[in-house]
Amino acid sequence: MKQSLSLKLGQQLTMTPQLQQAIRLLQLSTLDLQQEIQQAVESNPMLELEDEFGDPPAPAADAATAGTASGSDDFDEPAYPASDDPQTLDDSRDTSIPEELPIDTHWDDIFQDGAGSGGTGSGDDDRDLDQRNSSESSLHDHLRAQLNLCRLSDIDRLIGEAIIDSIDDDGLLACSIEEICASVNAEQDAGADPSADPADGPEPIEPDEVVAVLKRIQQFEPAGVGARDLAECLLLQLHQLPDDTPWLGAAQTLVREHLGLLGDRDFAGLGRRLKLPEDALAEVVRLIQRLNPRPGGAIASEAAEYIVPDVFVTRRNGRWHVELNADATPRLRINETYAALIRRADNSSDNVYLKDNLQEARWFLKSLQSRNETLLKVATRIVERQRGFLEYGPEAMKPLVLADIAEAVSMHESTISRVTNRKYMHTPRGIFELKYFFSSHVSTQAGGEVSSTAIRAIIRKLTAEENPRKPLSDHKIAAILAEQNIVVARRTVAKYRESLAIPPSNERKRLV
Repeated sequence: MKQSLSLKLGQQLTMTPQLQQAIRLLQLSTLDLQQEIQQAVESNPMLELEDEFGDPPAPAADAATAGTASGSDDFDEPAYPASDDPQTLDDSRDTSIPEELPIDTHWDDIFQDGAGSGGTGSGDDDRDLDQRNSSESSLHDHLRAQLNLCRLSDIDRLIGEAIIDSIDDDGLLACSIEEICASVNAEQDAGADPSADPADGPEPIEPDEVVAVLKRIQQFEPAGVGARDLAECLLLQLHQLPDDTPWLGAAQTLVREHLGLLGDRDFAGLGRRLKLPEDALAEVVRLIQRLNPRPGGAIASEAAEYIVPDVFVTRRNGRWHVELNADATPRLRINETYAALIRRADNSSDNVYLKDNLQEARWFLKSLQSRNETLLKVATRIVERQRGFLEYGPEAMKPLVLADIAEAVSMHESTISRVTNRKYMHTPRGIFELKYFFSSHVSTQAGGEVSSTAIRAIIRKLTAEENPRKPLSDHKIAAILAEQNIVVARRTVAKYRESLAIPPSNERKRLV
């Protein structure tokens, strides 16, 4: 093989570490970004949180170039939110401690200063809000606590534990009586002494014993827990109602014998079998609808997750204002004390370490600023395009795709996709993910375009205002949309209806 040299001209895209960091920060959610900032502060001595030292936040950067809504008279230029003044402590409270305290006095009842109780006295309600609303125990823990209050033998308690373990999150029994019986027998055999005579071992558990303990657990709270099917769950709840409850007997008969007809919405057949007029049958159905088919849902098994908006949209003096949430991310700055230790001509390892960390800190702050500016630009353009939604609701939503915003802010579609992913906007109509404002379009007979989100809103409105005795079918909804110059197929209506979790017309039929 002959060796030779050749020149080749080409282009290659190389992503610098700074660009990679900026892209990674851009696609992080608020929670992930807070964790990233905390890790950066812990690993880089040149970074510090402004709030750690009680200093007032640095002035917000001028965002006049971060995205403006030109050509609009009722849309304000976006701006970063102004920094709040540092909070002052109220020293007027009496923090003295009496020399002698009553016997049953708690420390927090006497001394409620911020340093003594973990917060100011006026903020106790806010501080304990999450503790009161958080889930302290799961459904299984709740049932075991009630089981421990019952006087049971060791065998019955073992059966009760097995039954509770077989109850799912909805509160229904997920295993059969035979499976529970086999599980308890296997657990007894595993705990027996291998050297003992099998004849002297524990007697096998019979299904009747499991049913007896199950009946005991079915009296626990929440009502209906431990039921083997839907009918038993509803009957357990009906049995716990007072005997003088109107239409209680008819409701028990319906659930016990004709629950299938109620599921099929065959109200005429129910009326004939129960020998009830329509108004009385409506009362019976209303009583059953007040029951909970998933009693386990009353005991929350997971703590509530709260969404922190990244952008606030408000209307003041007839203008829409777009602001970043200043409280969503901690404020960072360069540690001036460590930065002053750097010497230009010093090449020692300590000085090089400080120089490298200072450069990384500046890159990190620049990436954060770029993220905020990009997020503000995109949010501003979204609000400018979807002003009709903010003023009139989802039915006024306009078709919008990533390419429209990318062209407006002179960025690539992939960048817009990263910005809108897991970012939330707080508006007067609620909190929405930025991706909510993007939707495909459907052409109208007049040559215009309608957003698929607007069509879903119209379908939701039509089904909410329909006659419950004669619900609108998908074909009828498509015909109503056609009268509004919106041509969609029946299958499209069915797809949109299912995405809204709206059942079909035969399941929406009601007497009242």
